[in-house]
Amino acid sequence: VCGDIRNPDCVKSALKNIDVIFHLAALIGIPYSYSSPDSYVDTNIKGTVNMLQAARELAIERFVQTSTSEIYGTAQKVPIAEDHPINPQSPYAASKSAADAMAISFFRSFGLPVTVVRPFNTYGPRQSNRAIIPTIITQLLGKTGTVKIGSLFPTRDFTYVRDIVEGFMRAAECDDAVGQVINLGSNSEISVRDLIVLISGIIGVKPKIITDDKRKRPASSEVERLRADNARAKKILGWKPEYSLSRGLKSTIDWFKAHKDLYKSDMYNV
Repeated sequence: VCGDIRNPDCVKSALKNIDVIFHLAALIGIPYSYSSPDSYVDTNIKGTVNMLQAARELAIERFVQTSTSEIYGTAQKVPIAEDHPINPQSPYAASKSAADAMAISFFRSFGLPVTVVRPFNTYGPRQSNRAIIPTIITQLLGKTGTVKIGSLFPTRDFTYVRDIVEGFMRAAECDDAVGQVINLGSNSEISVRDLIVLISGIIGVKPKIITDDKRKRPASSEVERLRADNARAKKILGWKPEYSLSRGLKSTIDWFKAHKDLYKSDMYNV
């Protein structure tokens, strides 16, 4: 396995005798992209080009590109279908938008069998504390019940990891998905504040919420609203999420309760 997708030779060597590529390698932290945008270009854009070039040369049977709902920016209409304007509001989102465009260009220019899968806010067990749901859970499982958070009012469409994996597998196996961009989301949304209330209710604690300015994005960079239109996934892949938000959160919370020692809830992870 290649340890550095920024190295073309390493990538090509790692992909020999591979039939299907699920390209998930990326720098994902939005706050860190403000301080090191060049590293996001190197990894997310150049790294993706290296993967695509190798896949083309090795005649890979299917290339599944992992996108992100962040590239849409704040919803201009809801639900957000795949033809929604692309409006990245962070260096991270811009790098992922460029990576998606490169992937589709390899389909159009060279016939590489590419599918772009665009998940909306995946969550579940083992997730990094850089993500909002683990941040909330680990703080609520602490001794004080205090949750330090950034903006409380943006909404997100959260999708449980098992549903996302099922969508990826179907995309890799479906010939009609080649050349397509496909959203994976629940077609529902919840604000950060209401998410804290929901999680605290499942855990059984009364939260003390503190707005922490250092956790906020720059005002023009905050994505205020995301809600997926998953009609294309239903039509092409026969996919729809099986996990409700409450069910997925209960499963996630149970895992975090059993693995509290792996997380430092008092730290802000950039």
